[in-house]
Amino acid sequence: MANKRIKVISETDTGRNTNFHDNRTGADMSRAQFVKKIEGGDYGNYHIRKINGLKTPVSNPDNTEGNNLD
Repeated sequence: MANKRIKVISETDTGRNTNFHDNRTGADMSRAQFVKKIEGGDYGNYHIRKINGLKTPVSNPDNTEGNNLD
């Protein structure tokens, strides 16, 4: 299995991912920071969905597991 670029490091009781870690750069990001970086083109394997009115990072649908969030 490929090393995952992004790892979820915390989530709410309802399962919403709130904090992320970039395994390549070592950076920790809040959901809002990760959203801004995705929107800025820094993470091409991810996109934003609006879930319950909140911008939420999600991995692009494809056959690879290395970009999945877990």
